[in-house]
Amino acid sequence: MEFTICSENDLADMVQAYGFLPLLRNQIPGFSVEEHTPPEYWFAEDADGPWEWKGPVIRKTGCAYGKFFAGKAGFISREWYCNFANYRRDGYDFDARYDDGLARFQDKKVYDILAGYPSLLSKEWRRLTGIKKRGEFDPIVSRLQMLGYVVTTDFEYARDKYGNTYGWGLARYATPEAFLGDDFIRHVYERAPAESGARISQYLQTLLPQADDVQLQGLVGGRTRL
Repeated sequence: MEFTICSENDLADMVQAYGFLPLLRNQIPGFSVEEHTPPEYWFAEDADGPWEWKGPVIRKTGCAYGKFFAGKAGFISREWYCNFANYRRDGYDFDARYDDGLARFQDKKVYDILAGYPSLLSKEWRRLTGIKKRGEFDPIVSRLQMLGYVVTTDFEYARDKYGNTYGWGLARYATPEAFLGDDFIRHVYERAPAESGARISQYLQTLLPQADDVQLQGLVGGRTRL
């Protein structure tokens, strides 16, 4: 993967071109935004970089963003997210997953609240759940994203009196059904989960010839009883 990311447009183009793109370095060398972005673009005081570009790239491409890759964040294009969600969900909608004992009661409570809204800021969502500690709430959100039931749709920043943004930004979340709409709803379960998994594996083997099967499975597997 030979590319350099120096702008918001570069990042959007890479997400569209590669389909799967982790934000930070991982077990597959060269497969991350971090490794292809010059260091001066990360957390500079006088310039935006990948951290600030996440929201605009989501809005521009309509991609899914979240903690999809072994619990770490990254982008998946709209074209690939249906297969990804189907594989990770193992063919279950969340009610069926819970009924079969494959999800925790607290996770279902948190999911059901989000599913009742078009989207929610993280602080709004946590307040509605009644969970006071982020250390209890954030792992639930990560599990829901890993399983393909929640995506991050944007990041919203506080502004100073001059209208300039500051701070880390608050994540806005939605279900894929709410964010990606009817096209996702119609197609997410159209294949057997194993077929979706095989399509992803075959594609990534071509995209990442430097990765072995163990590395690929560690990054994009993630189906587990939670």
